[in-house]
Amino acid sequence: MSAVDAAWVPDPTNGAELLDDVESFLARFVAFPSEAALVAVTLWAAHAHAVTAFESSPRLALLSPEPGSGKTRTLEVLELLTPKPMHVLNASVAVTFRAVDKNQPTLLMDEVDAVFGKRSKDENEELRGLLNAGHRRGAQVPRCVGPNHELKLFNVYAACALAGLGDLPDTLMSRSIVVRMRRRAPGEKVQPYRQRVHERAGHELGAQLAEWVGAHADDLGNAWPVLPAGVEDRPADVWEPLLAIADAAGGHWPDRARTACVELVKVAASGEASLGVRLLGDLRTVFGEVDALHTETILAELHKLDEAPWGDLRGKPMNARTLARLLASYEVSSVKVKVEGRSLQGYRREHLYDAWTRYLTQTPEQAEPVEPAEPVQVSGLLSGSGQGKGSGTRTEPGTPTEPPTPPLTCDVPQVPEVPANGEAESVPEPSDCRHGVEHGDQPDPFVGGRLSCTECRAEAMA
Repeated sequence: MSAVDAAWVPDPTNGAELLDDVESFLARFVAFPSEAALVAVTLWAAHAHAVTAFESSPRLALLSPEPGSGKTRTLEVLELLTPKPMHVLNASVAVTFRAVDKNQPTLLMDEVDAVFGKRSKDENEELRGLLNAGHRRGAQVPRCVGPNHELKLFNVYAACALAGLGDLPDTLMSRSIVVRMRRRAPGEKVQPYRQRVHERAGHELGAQLAEWVGAHADDLGNAWPVLPAGVEDRPADVWEPLLAIADAAGGHWPDRARTACVELVKVAASGEASLGVRLLGDLRTVFGEVDALHTETILAELHKLDEAPWGDLRGKPMNARTLARLLASYEVSSVKVKVEGRSLQGYRREHLYDAWTRYLTQTPEQAEPVEPAEPVQVSGLLSGSGQGKGSGTRTEPGTPTEPPTPPLTCDVPQVPEVPANGEAESVPEPSDCRHGVEHGDQPDPFVGGRLSCTECRAEAMA
């Protein structure tokens, strides 16, 4: 045992200092990809002691493209810090839900790429369903047990960390705090980890976490932490327990937790999109500002996109049938469209717009709207006169403005006022009618003279 481990004594009364110690302990043995990742794993370890106080428990997904990236080491250190750890590889569904129902352990599942990989994912749908449901308090799975096949409900709510290569199934990813692990660079140094040397210090930290969390269990269960802007729906469910832990600890942890939240939510969203979402994004690129395109044109443009799968989708270019099948999931179907004089089967922008807004990120124009300049009150803006009474707004030169909206009505010249004596004001005689029609005797306010023929009147009003 090192001198540091033997001399270390945590302070259970100060949550911020306790989390600092947990963070330092983790950082001794694992080179995390970012400070946000280290903060998240620290808070997740603390939340595992209060899992019954929260409505949900986020999965911790430690993922990397290659082995040797610190995933298993992180699980080994978490095994010392979390309550009733169950470090397993390739556990069956029956073993998992029975263990959770009996002990409510902290599941530490390694090499999950072997469980959810392409070759075996269909065989482990039950396990995926169990892990999906188990993130919510009160979740149960029904099973028939005993010789009489009696129905029994098994509780499956538990904290769970998963480590593996590649990505998890989408439903698990959406319930997870995603940490993209990576191999250590030559300049990144960590201490060698030996369980028999370091387990005492780790277990003491875990015991102190349990004591501190137990003293704050009621406050944690009733907490409604303020979430960063833009974090909502499932990411809000994922991060709420960790932010509650950070707020209870105080000090610099509330700010650091929210900074980590924003960063890691982006990391989770940057994962590989599904084929359908990728298609929607590429269609938005192909359409640009065009309102309609023929199917043949869409396919030709999709095949040209660099690094896109459409030119070689399962060994052959995507065809009209595959395009229609993928878009049908988003309630988009082909229609007859007329483009450049040809009426063929195709797609309209308006039919894709709803799917774009629901499943894709904002367009640059939506993401960074131009803030209009503060309006300045000015007078004398009546058309054709610099002395009329009125007010309006103007913006500073160079400020982007909205395009003018066409008026709904035309300007009508003012009708001449009739003096109080009842005699109409004299009206100047109009010029001779170009259409050979004599003018009438009644004043015509639209043409400034006597009643004109319909052609003169229409020209004057235009």
